[in-house]
Amino acid sequence: MSIYTLALESSCDETSASVLKDGRTVLSNVISSQVPIHRKFGGVVPEIASRHHIEQVIPVIDQALRDANVTLQDIDHIGVTYGPGLVGALLVGVAAAKGLSFATGIPLVPVHHMEGHIFANFLANPELEPPFLSLVVSGGHTMLVHVKGYEEFDILGQTRDDAAGEAFDKIARVMGFPYPGGPHIDALAIQGNPDAIEFPKALSEPGNFEFSFSGLKSAVLNYLNSKQQKNEPINQADVAASFQKAIVDVLVEKTRDAAHTLGETRITIAGGVSANKGLQTALQKMCEKEGFTYYKPHKILSTDNAAMIGCRAYYMAQAGKFADLTLNAKPSVEIGHVSWKED
Repeated sequence: MSIYTLALESSCDETSASVLKDGRTVLSNVISSQVPIHRKFGGVVPEIASRHHIEQVIPVIDQALRDANVTLQDIDHIGVTYGPGLVGALLVGVAAAKGLSFATGIPLVPVHHMEGHIFANFLANPELEPPFLSLVVSGGHTMLVHVKGYEEFDILGQTRDDAAGEAFDKIARVMGFPYPGGPHIDALAIQGNPDAIEFPKALSEPGNFEFSFSGLKSAVLNYLNSKQQKNEPINQADVAASFQKAIVDVLVEKTRDAAHTLGETRITIAGGVSANKGLQTALQKMCEKEGFTYYKPHKILSTDNAAMIGCRAYYMAQAGKFADLTLNAKPSVEIGHVSWKED
């Protein structure tokens, strides 16, 4: 007998609901994006994001159930992102999920947003099973995670300061691109020379799996300011290509070294920045050269969506990891810990 999961995601600026069958078959995945709203502010405004989630959450759930051709009576459990993310945004999804659970008696599953991103790979690659190494790269997170099992995660290293996606967006803004800036840098980098400017790569010693991008960000800003002060021409394509190469090189090199250290041959990528073409190409080439198998999610599953949350919720439900109605939003929570109860 099939198991149906209803999942909600509202951690940042996408309101999404999805219905999955048996954890890996996506029956519906409705996403209401707020990117056009936040673009005029140059980034996500938390208060505005929360208000739009409130407006969208019920229509999005209704649409997801309709698209999947199921009713709430068919649903076995409700998965919801409870953290990390913007607390006001998270609260909307959590409140909606708790309300549905209370009214229907359907069990509630508290999902960690970044674990959801990792599990997006299962939806695109039906043959994929743990263990594997996952490079998680998003606007708020950059980390290498050893996925030992469906319920076992080991963080090898993460960023000490800025996440890769955050660095992309900040440099893009300085270069005059609208939010979100990462895709603009990616597109422009193709036209530039990645070896034109030598930008720094931090924490590059062997065996160090932590990341740091604030120094790189400062170096790019200093380069642009210096050129402007001297009235020298700036080749934006070269800046974009060199900046992107500095980030991609570090991500790929650390992923390669971590895989060799662990003896893992399966590599996955997860998070919004996984849609970056420069990063995808470099990772794929590295994996081919090293004899690794490379997995990635579909583009729509790279960015925030409820289908990935549903996949994670299904495996948590299998392991009996449910929440009660005291579930609350947690803006900051470590991967691999079900810590939805108040400390």
